[in-house]
Amino acid sequence: MRSLLWLLFLMVGAVIHGGDSMPALQHPDTSGWKMLFKKDLSNARFPSGVWTQREGVLTASKDEAIWSDRPYDNFLLDLEFKNAAETNSGVIVYCTDRRNWIPNSVEIQIADDHSQKWSSSPKTWQCGAIFGHLAASEARVKKPGEWNRYTISCLDQRITVVLNGKLVTDMEMSRWTSATVNPDGSEIPAWLSRPFAELVTLGYIGLQGKHAGAPIYFRNVKVKELR
Repeated sequence: MRSLLWLLFLMVGAVIHGGDSMPALQHPDTSGWKMLFKKDLSNARFPSGVWTQREGVLTASKDEAIWSDRPYDNFLLDLEFKNAAETNSGVIVYCTDRRNWIPNSVEIQIADDHSQKWSSSPKTWQCGAIFGHLAASEARVKKPGEWNRYTISCLDQRITVVLNGKLVTDMEMSRWTSATVNPDGSEIPAWLSRPFAELVTLGYIGLQGKHAGAPIYFRNVKVKELR
């Protein structure tokens, strides 16, 4: 019933705001979209020497994020990622402080859920989740070495995540009024110290680097701004 009501909400929103204001419920055709980063990374912001892009594949040598050179609000982000064993990374949106991004942004988690480390972790720490806040509806991430696809919709306080062909996450940030407890009563990690309801929905887009020693690979990172 909830999914039917949500679909009706999307249809009404499309009529009111126009089709470009609808979240993506499946992977779209991105042939007309722009790349978030140039091939030479000249429009990206990151510590020198950490991120490289070769033959269209983007990766980092350290645990440092790579950022867009300007903030975005109301957009679709489409990308592919490939995990290694025990990868722990993420896609970062609505970041208002690139130096202190963890409490000042929303992270869509990337993790190797096939490993013991992440399969036994809290569901809100697994792949497809809004990290620490909302678990994905099902496990969809592929095994290390295989490419996965994300389509992330950011429309003001609504964020949706499509992972490998399935809508797995649907968040209305206004419901997260506490910095310590999620709406379902589960605990929010202490380092995420700002309620999502208070976050500004205009911010930089980022990709987390080589965290905890496990690499991550990205390609075809594209963005489409919405009206």
